[in-house]
Amino acid sequence: NDSSSGYWPYTDDEDVRYTGVPWCAPVKVKHGHVSCQTPRGERYKNVLGTRCKIRCKTGYEMHGSSEILCMASKQWSGNYACREVRCPKLAMPSNGGYKCSDGSYFSSRCQFFCSPGYMLRGDHSATCQSSRTWSGGNSVCVDVDPPVIKCPNIKEKTAEPGKLTAKVTWDTPEGKDTADGILTDVILKGKPSGSQFPEGNHKLSYTVFDRAENKATCRFSVRVRVRRCTPLSVPDNGWMKCDSAGDNYGATCEFRCLGGYELRGSAARVCQFNMEWSGLETSCAPMNINVGVQSAAALLDQFYEKRRILIISAPSAANHYYRFQMTNLQHAQCGLDLRHVTVIELVGVYPAQIGRIRHRLIPPRLALQLRLLLQLSQNSFNMVLLDKQGMDKQRYTFPITAAEIFTTIDTFPLRTEEAILQKEAGQSC
Repeated sequence: NDSSSGYWPYTDDEDVRYTGVPWCAPVKVKHGHVSCQTPRGERYKNVLGTRCKIRCKTGYEMHGSSEILCMASKQWSGNYACREVRCPKLAMPSNGGYKCSDGSYFSSRCQFFCSPGYMLRGDHSATCQSSRTWSGGNSVCVDVDPPVIKCPNIKEKTAEPGKLTAKVTWDTPEGKDTADGILTDVILKGKPSGSQFPEGNHKLSYTVFDRAENKATCRFSVRVRVRRCTPLSVPDNGWMKCDSAGDNYGATCEFRCLGGYELRGSAARVCQFNMEWSGLETSCAPMNINVGVQSAAALLDQFYEKRRILIISAPSAANHYYRFQMTNLQHAQCGLDLRHVTVIELVGVYPAQIGRIRHRLIPPRLALQLRLLLQLSQNSFNMVLLDKQGMDKQRYTFPITAAEIFTTIDTFPLRTEEAILQKEAGQSC
């Protein structure tokens, strides 16, 4: 036998057990098709010299030789197998993912999804094709949801006593992003927390941005209330000075009367929390001097803290000093009233003396008491200036001009305050 020839010796008288015996193992391809050609057309597809072509089904690819030959060694000339097509791994979209029906194998369908707060843009699914490529996969997850922010709920604030504003504070709201939870900016439109807000309704808003530049805005109001009393009126023949707004809670209004008038009611009134004024209604009534009192001290007490007194004493109405002084003062009555000065005249020698306050006569006995109390001689011209506390401020033994008297009075501490109030009230001669 010549086995090196590559052929199997075959004769008619050969042992029958070799007749038609396959040479190579039968070709079986899972997931594929086999097409064989034999040298002599034998019915066996695996005898020496048989040539087979292998084709894989759709979705499978050849691994090894696509064409094999049955050799004398009773071995096929190559290995072969049809293996399922596998696509490369899909790229995972940022802030999302996918789920596949069969991994990366042929015909596996992968569905894309996004994390909460993101929306899918592009392909919603991809399928592994026989070409080892995906039918889709250009998918991205974009942040389209705006962030969430809740503004503070500010209740009405009331201004403190004496103020027209209220300090309003609140906690800065914390916005939340539905996607990655990161906010890039928080912008307040309006005054910041802790500011003083004036009376009225103030609209504010917070705007937040996320990294995708989505924004959300919430709005809230700050209402400041000023408790107010019914505005007071300036009393006739007087003036009023109020601090703050003049009618708000805590505001104080002070009253003064013009010369010749005295204050009735409260000299100062305060606007209270219940929006009512403290004290009694204020008015300025003409000053009523009672000349029927029993003593000089009782007469002077009526002027205490109300009027200044200029007492002029002369031995007779014919005294040239007296006549000069009274003529000068008559032309300066406005200045006297402006400075709250009442002139008391004491003329003559007891018991023939008389006293008067303008047109009201003072009994001789009371006039004598005044001279004795103030140590005024009835035999010569004398003049004494008393302040509102009854203090003896200045004495004169000869006539002086009204301007000199006014200059002296204007140096009194209390007079300085009066002058400021009168100037604000527009009172002048």
